[in-house]
Amino acid sequence: MIELILRRAANVVPICLIVFTIVFFLMRVAPGDPAVAMLGDYASKEAVEALRTQMGLDKSLWQQYVESLTGLLRGDLGRSLSSGAPVAAQITSALPYTLELAAASLLIGLVLGVPLGILAAVRRDGLLDHFGRIFSLSGLSIPSFVLGILLMLLFSVYMPLFPTVGGGRRGDIASLLSHLALPALTLGLIMMAYVTRVTRTSMLNVLQEDYVRTGRAKGISELRVILAHAFPNCLVPLVSLCAINIIVLISSSVMVEIIFSRPGLGRLLVSAMRQRDYVSLQSVLVVYAGLVIVVNMTADILYGVVNPRIRGK
Repeated sequence: MIELILRRAANVVPICLIVFTIVFFLMRVAPGDPAVAMLGDYASKEAVEALRTQMGLDKSLWQQYVESLTGLLRGDLGRSLSSGAPVAAQITSALPYTLELAAASLLIGLVLGVPLGILAAVRRDGLLDHFGRIFSLSGLSIPSFVLGILLMLLFSVYMPLFPTVGGGRRGDIASLLSHLALPALTLGLIMMAYVTRVTRTSMLNVLQEDYVRTGRAKGISELRVILAHAFPNCLVPLVSLCAINIIVLISSSVMVEIIFSRPGLGRLLVSAMRQRDYVSLQSVLVVYAGLVIVVNMTADILYGVVNPRIRGK
């Protein structure tokens, strides 16, 4: 297990470097100029050239790459081209909002989706099973931004229960939770649809195994057969689903954060793209790549926890 963790951790640096290199050169070959984006199309040529020099954009492409890469390896993400603020400080301020949203959405999806999937499998072809299948299909079909707008209309406009914009005040738990509720519910309901579908399918397969029939024949209660014998064998596909969907949640949070004006990495990313802020954009994408690697590494470790055969290998 330790060897697996070390091997996965060793992949973090090269993958982040590859992502950084790809983003760096793609942003530079894309049409547009950050100086023009900041000053406007009617700015004088002298003003644009002066701002380019101030930003360091007058240097050769390879010189900019080496300087940016050297700063990244030192842990210095540079300064935003648009605001001049340290990018590391901006990411440090925005990252908690994105992580809170992803964690809350995953929690909602698991807490609601796992029981519904189990009940749908146990009551196969019953009313609850039909509801679970319809719900999961609806959740897989509806885009996150559409669901977010619908929830906003329902719980903020028609029933003013939750705020629609902002992320809440740091240190104020009530404010953070109230601002987190609708964005987390938006992504959590979509996550719940995936979890319900996978849990139901896995449970249906496990319930047909011989050891389940043997447990029932021995007179073990149905609840114990399901929770103690059948459900643990559904965890491996569920862990795989969670690993994939955490990555999806982090990427989907971009749209949700824009809808609810949540000050997370998504808004920072979109703002950097609009202003052609190379430094901020490449740094945020490197952070996203690091999050993906950490999620995959955590999933590999959990495989060994829930399945001893994998741990033995």
